[in-house]
Order: sequence, then structure tokens, then C-alpha cells
Amino acid sequence: MGALVAADLDELRAFAARLRCVEAGGDAGLGIEWLDAIEALKSVGCAAQAVITDGVATSIRADRRARELPRAEWDRGIASQIALARRESPNRGGRHLGFAQALVHEMPHTLAMLQTGRLNEWRATLLVRETACLSATDRAIVDRRLCSDPAILDGVGDRGLIARAKALAVELDAASVVRRHRKAVSERRVTTRPAPDSMAYLSVLMPVEQAVCLQATLGRDADSLIATGDSGGRTRNQLMVDLLFERGTGASVASGVPVAVNLVLSDETLLAGGHVAAQLHGFGPVPAGIARRLVADAVDSDTETSLRRVYSCPRSGALTAMESQSRTFPKSLRKLIDLRDRTCRTPWCDAPIRHHDHIRSRRQHGATTARNGSGLCEACNYAKEAPGWTARPVHNPGRTHLIDLGTPTGHHYRSAAPPLPATGRQSEVETVVSTHLRAS
Repeated sequence: MGALVAADLDELRAFAARLRCVEAGGDAGLGIEWLDAIEALKSVGCAAQAVITDGVATSIRADRRARELPRAEWDRGIASQIALARRESPNRGGRHLGFAQALVHEMPHTLAMLQTGRLNEWRATLLVRETACLSATDRAIVDRRLCSDPAILDGVGDRGLIARAKALAVELDAASVVRRHRKAVSERRVTTRPAPDSMAYLSVLMPVEQAVCLQATLGRDADSLIATGDSGGRTRNQLMVDLLFERGTGASVASGVPVAVNLVLSDETLLAGGHVAAQLHGFGPVPAGIARRLVADAVDSDTETSLRRVYSCPRSGALTAMESQSRTFPKSLRKLIDLRDRTCRTPWCDAPIRHHDHIRSRRQHGATTARNGSGLCEACNYAKEAPGWTARPVHNPGRTHLIDLGTPTGHHYRSAAPPLPATGRQSEVETVVSTHLRAS
């Protein structure tokens, strides 16, 4: 493809519009051919995105270098612009940028296989990931040995592809692989993410020997409880989860855990048997019945429970005020922003809030108010400080808090705060109870 022109963009959008009209037919054989062709199209599109992504980054850096900006500013915010254009989080934007640079500058054979539809984006990502620790020269060798001939990886599964890439990496530079392992060990962590049916995934990134040992120990002890008749009717998997929780917290139920939790629910849900879901801060919506049980367990245990009233518009659910229990206004304001925004306000970024930032900066005489405040993750807060970024609160009467975010390329994106749980009563304000659970 040559240089990007508006006519090509119009043609691409027209083609996408035609694809939206595709309907399933009765010929299964033709349907399989369509699936194969569209899969190839996706790979070609991924390759085009990689080339364009690298071109955008190169252009922005060149412009900043020509304006004699400090080198530290050359890359700031580029990944966030990529993410916004692809409707993804800034973290994923950074991965897309690194992926594009590796393909365009160091892995031409992998890029060529993408462009011909012989390799999909995920498998290309695996190759980039497994060669990240190598020098550009060694990475090019792996690229040539695995992707110069499409037949080499034809029919090879993801695990087989990873194994071949790892073997070549060790063969070419074992020391780099060892250094990468040491770095990976230093980045061990525990994270959670929502799962269906008011459940959650607890993920632990740890050295493989520790993970295998932990799982084997939990399995052994669960088997022992089943063998002695002390399982209480629980399955092996249920026992392993319960054992992990008990050994990690020293408690058998969550209400006794020494952790502070914010649970936001309407007064009708708490006191009148309402059915509107509550919001568990850092997790998301939970059914009303489960929320009432969490509160009841906290009250019945030795846990300190405090209630804080917050007020939302009955029509839109927008958070409007919060009863303050602190003499320090900034502290209460931060709590209000946390409850209102829940996660980072950058579109498509749902990372935890780490910074409470002025939308219109103090340099522009922005006020320290809820309307001019937003919750951001660390990466997004630093990205918007790059040259050319703009942000402003949008007047949005009767609706949730709204922000307009502008990028250096002139594109604009809007971010609306999620509504709070609503009771449906038509009054000027609606009381919402924030239950703060903290072990004594």
C-alpha cells in the first residue's frame, strides 16, 4: 500500500459497510470459504494497523524533535493516542505500539506473513513476545528461521510456536533469556478481575516452581480432607479455594478480613428489600441480595461498619454531593471522585484510579472542584501532560459528569461517569448509602 490518502480511507469505510450487510446462507461450504477469507482479511488489517501505527509514532517523534522538545517528551502520550483510535486501554495501546515497531523494524518475515493472511495477530504477538529479550540481530534470525517459509509453522499450535521461539532464543542468547526470567520474577504480583455471576478471578503471577508447589499443596490437603470425611460436602476445587483464602487471610469468611471495602447501594436496596444492584468499589455491580448479606455479615461480626450518605440525581444517577466526615476538603473530594468515576476516566481504560487530577489545569485557573476533577490511572495522567493534549469538563445538566478529551492530532473523545444505583423515586436528591467495612 502506498501513502495514506483520504480516497483510500473512504473506500475502506465503504467496504466495511458492505460487510455489515453479510447474512448467513444455506451453503455450508461457501460459509467456510467466507470464514477463511475474512480471517485472512483480519490478518491483513492487523498488518496495515502495525505499519500505520509505526508511521504515526515516527511522525509524532520527528515533529517533536524538530520543535527541539526534550527527548523525554518525544514518546509521551503516543501509546494513548493509539489506544483511543483503537478503542482500547492505554496499556493495550502501548502493546500495539511495541508490536508494530518490532514487526516493521526487526521482523519483516512475520510482517509479510500477516500481510498475506498466513499468520494471525495473536500468533504474531506470541513471536514478538518470545523474542523481546533478544537483540535486533538475533530477533531477525528467529524471524527468518520461523517465518521466511509459511510451511514452517503451518499446522503448528500456539504452544508449539512458543516452544520453537523459546528454543531458538535460548540457542542464540541464553544469557538474555536468564536476565528476562529474573526481571519477570521481580514483577510478580496479585490481581483481581470480575467474573460472571458475581464471582471474581484472583490471578497470581509468580515463578512456575512456586505456582506448581502451591497448587500441589492445596490439592494434597483438599484430598486429605475428603479422605478423612472432613470436607463438609465440598468438592476438591471448592476446598482448594477455601484453603487458599483461609491461609492467605487467617479467616474463614470475608467479613473478618482486615481490609477496607466501599460498597455503594441505594437506601431502598439496603433497608426496603429493593432489587437495584449495588456497586462494590474496585469490582463492579453485585446483586442486591448479596450486597445486603455483605452488610449484615459486617454488622454481625467484629467489623467496624460506618455509613456515609452520598446524593445522586434521581433521573440520571449522577453523583452530586457527599456528606463529609472529614475536616480536610481534599480528602473528601477524592473520596467523592472515587465513588463517581470508579475507574480511570480515559475512554476504554478501566485501570484503578491512582491520581486525582484537575481536568482544566491549575495553570489555566482550573478550580479544585468535583466538576473539574477526574480520577485517572498514573499512565493516563502523565500522558495528558504531553504537548497538544486538551481536556475540559462539559456542561451536562441533569446527566452524569462528562469530560471532553482532545489529542494532539485533533481528535476528540468523550468520557461519561457511570450512574450510581437508582431507586426510581422522583425527588430532587436520592440518598445512597456507602457502607465502609473495616476490620477492627
